[in-house]
Amino acid sequence: MNELPAADRGETDRDREGAQPVFNLPAILTATVALLAAIYLFQAYAPLDQVEFWILVQFAFSPARYIYPLSEQGLEWLWTPVTYSFLHGSFQHLAFNVLWLLAFGAPVVRRIGTARYLLFWIFSAAASALFHAVLNWGEPTVLIGASGVVSALMGAACRFAFPPHGGYDRTFGHLYPRQSILGALTNRTVAVFVALWFAGNILIAVGLPLLDAGSDAIAWDAHIGGFLFGYLLFGLFDRVR
Repeated sequence: MNELPAADRGETDRDREGAQPVFNLPAILTATVALLAAIYLFQAYAPLDQVEFWILVQFAFSPARYIYPLSEQGLEWLWTPVTYSFLHGSFQHLAFNVLWLLAFGAPVVRRIGTARYLLFWIFSAAASALFHAVLNWGEPTVLIGASGVVSALMGAACRFAFPPHGGYDRTFGHLYPRQSILGALTNRTVAVFVALWFAGNILIAVGLPLLDAGSDAIAWDAHIGGFLFGYLLFGLFDRVR
């Protein structure tokens, strides 16, 4: 049987490109996942417990660092607001963040490019840590995980990747125009997604986690800080169109 031309079948270039979105991830996103996995494996299988403890001291974020004079400590206070986002406490923690990273990171990376994505990661991680620190000032809490950055990517995607007719376009969402902060909420899908997302984190905040996190506490405050950063400030990273 002869195959009809694409035009006769009603197939478009967009349809053909969208047939294999799973294998069309931006290279920097694949590299990010590989880096997160490699760091976790090193954490999990470090030969000595002291090595894992050293990693947390050197690279995890804690608000307690900032109640002491910075001149009397090392420079960990300078980089830990970003490096904590590369550490994870369990395989479940890592897998959950990676799944959401792939879902919401792909359209953002395709839209803003590699360099802006790296800057977005740095600043959104710092914003998430800052929000956590403000609500837990001076507390010896230990913050790790990429969920703050992932939440920021979710917030950023809400500004452009949800078509007016509904749904979420992970493959071609980067081609839609950026919506204003208030205009994006006129999209029913965005409004429902944002409402459910905040409701879920509020439930976590009052002690009703929606997922079993094992022994790891869920940093709902870092999630909210990241989401607000991505949603409100995405325009600073978006390319001029």
